[in-house]
Amino acid sequence: MKGRNMTRWRDPAKDPRQEPKSNLITLEGAERLRGILDHLSRVKRPALSAKVGEAAALGDRSENADYTYNKKELNRVIARIRYLTKRLDELQVIDRLPADTERVFFGAFVTLEDEEGEEMRIRIVGHDETDTQKRWISVDAPLAKALLGKSLDDEISVAAPGGEQTWLITDIEYRMPGDKQ
Repeated sequence: MKGRNMTRWRDPAKDPRQEPKSNLITLEGAERLRGILDHLSRVKRPALSAKVGEAAALGDRSENADYTYNKKELNRVIARIRYLTKRLDELQVIDRLPADTERVFFGAFVTLEDEEGEEMRIRIVGHDETDTQKRWISVDAPLAKALLGKSLDDEISVAAPGGEQTWLITDIEYRMPGDKQ
């Protein structure tokens, strides 16, 4: 039986999407999420509510594209507010440096060198603050899991789509919580 709502069955025990995500976040990441929540609650939601009210006052809602669009957008914003409120309650904010800054832990900036001598600088952050352009990776990512607890000049191997990759840790740096990157 085929259909657009049919999906392939996955064993929940082996499905990577079912793995629990860590609830860690940096101080800067928590402040950014609170800012987004504040903007959605104080600015975006009232503006959309007003637009929906104005469009509803025009009459027939069944053929009113302005009403339909703004109502969907309002529902999306309300869902996002609900999600952020719940998520911020669950998160554990890491607002201090680790006791041993010579090893890789949450919040570390790590410089890695591959076998060809090319360097890559990444930061280990929470699931909610990953950013591929800044090379901020989730603490739940395979590379981050391989790095945690390692020291300077340690070598790690990570399974990648192109095969096993080996990296050498050439630098570990931490910044005080609250410092701007």
